[in-house]
Amino acid sequence: MSKDEGVGDLGAVLSHQLFRALSDPTRVRLIDLLAERCRACSVSELAECLDVDLSVVSRHLALLRAAGVLRAAKSGRSVLYEIQFDAVSEALRGIADTLDRARDDFARSSACASNSTADEEGRT
Repeated sequence: MSKDEGVGDLGAVLSHQLFRALSDPTRVRLIDLLAERCRACSVSELAECLDVDLSVVSRHLALLRAAGVLRAAKSGRSVLYEIQFDAVSEALRGIADTLDRARDDFARSSACASNSTADEEGRT
């Protein structure tokens, strides 16, 4: 893999939506609440646990859903939200795997650079 391919691979897996979704403490707390409850929850259930207005919780949940962190299902007049564990795990694993490959590529290119520098110094 060339240096350009490694960067392209990393850019492909680094979703700005995912990082934006996970960058807000209230959204992280919402994910934590859903994980603690081990079930899908409504906006009002989640809002009761936070010191935030219902409409703000609703917007946070919509952003998490758009980023692929949550899924929403209608149940009567309520919308229930739950974590998409597999999708989030896959996204984070993809980032970790790509970073590992980039690190390995960097280590190989650094070793090549230091070897060529040593060869040049030996010639002079």
